[in-house]
Amino acid sequence: MRLNNQSINTVHVRVPDYDRSHIKTGIIHLGVGAFHRGHQAVYVDDLLADDPEWGIVGASLRSRQTADVLNSQDGLYTLITKGGPQPEFRIIGSIREVISAAQQGNALHEHLLNPDVRIVTLTITEKGYCHVPATRQIDLDNTDIQHDISTPAQPRTAPGYLVAAIRERRAAGSPPFTVLSCDNLLENGSLIKHVVIALARIQDPALACWIEQNVTFPCTMVDRIVPAAAKAETTLARGHTGLDDWLPVVTEPFCQWVIEDNFCSGRPAFESAGATLTNNVVPFEKMKLRLLNGSHSALAYLGLLGGHATVDQAIADEAIRSFIQAMMGDEVSDTLIAPPGVDLVHYQKALLERFANPNLKHSLLQIASDGSQKLPQRILEPIRERMQNGQPFPRLAKVVAAWARFVGARDGSTFRFPINDPLESKLRALVTQSTSGSSLELLRCREIFGDDLSSSAEFREAVTQGDRHLLM
Repeated sequence: MRLNNQSINTVHVRVPDYDRSHIKTGIIHLGVGAFHRGHQAVYVDDLLADDPEWGIVGASLRSRQTADVLNSQDGLYTLITKGGPQPEFRIIGSIREVISAAQQGNALHEHLLNPDVRIVTLTITEKGYCHVPATRQIDLDNTDIQHDISTPAQPRTAPGYLVAAIRERRAAGSPPFTVLSCDNLLENGSLIKHVVIALARIQDPALACWIEQNVTFPCTMVDRIVPAAAKAETTLARGHTGLDDWLPVVTEPFCQWVIEDNFCSGRPAFESAGATLTNNVVPFEKMKLRLLNGSHSALAYLGLLGGHATVDQAIADEAIRSFIQAMMGDEVSDTLIAPPGVDLVHYQKALLERFANPNLKHSLLQIASDGSQKLPQRILEPIRERMQNGQPFPRLAKVVAAWARFVGARDGSTFRFPINDPLESKLRALVTQSTSGSSLELLRCREIFGDDLSSSAEFREAVTQGDRHLLM
């Protein structure tokens, strides 16, 4: 029997404690991947019983499969939380419908025009922001951005959909919606605001001014490890619910959401579901990006080069664990200001315990993807701060060296690892065309390293030394 509205009453696990037929759409979510379904959708599920105005309509911007599967299940899916000896199971019901934007762009646009929609949330990954990582400026060389400039009524990008909807809502006299980024980007709200306004200014300068004055873009920090689910999770969900669920989500018990309280058209009581509302998210963002996400990137590249496949395998390697511990404690921590109520030493210890969770099987290749988009904020910004302060950064430099070795590693004429990166062609060409064949030629890529680091002798020497002493 398939998981859906009719069959949900047969299960003996936790199910939505509200009548789904009474839920209205107050949130549009762009990028309905596993992370959204393991994080924000769970927070919303927790508050719908008290406030049914905030149901979610999701949009898959690329793949149609997620929309097809979730719609066939009436938006329902199983959340599998793996922490202790036995996993916990729960059915999440906050997603009402999912749209495949590639095939149903007009339908997504119409939902965005719904005056009841007061928040648009995003988990579109770093590359979905269509920006240059080194400068955080809109990427005008991006072919989809070029399309959205020339054909604004038929957008392809998330910024394009936002600008098109805001334009029509403004013309119709509808209230603006809040744009709430939930991606792992420093000052993510400021970034999406900058890109949206830059795109709007090219299309209509008056619209850009209106957006700046009327639309809010709060920053957030999100934290929960949500690996890609495997077929084993489908079997596991069926065994405990008795229902077929083709898109279960597996996650860890830990969950955190810190949100800047800046909403132009109202919001649900996120705090009632456990979120933290604040007027300054930046300390939380930097802490998480540099300690958790930076360590994840280090684990991915060092672990893959060392023959490991998952995070728990890599952190069990004593050399890698000692490296991560020292990198966090000796090089990253002093670039941070601890958020209120947070002990950075305790936070680092907790991260090591979370990384060691043997039940998640978090793929290192999954974490290693889109390195050109992730390294600038996770690794390069703390390097810049340490360089400015005259402080050494050998371990952070070694992570850069490991990334370069990962990108350029070859078995004969074949590259050893798939890199799944928007700059894949350029990165591989830099390695292939190099007279030395060294992966350190990648340091010339200004889209990643900017003018400063790509021309810095100090930075190149530190990475070169890191390359010579890589943990293998």
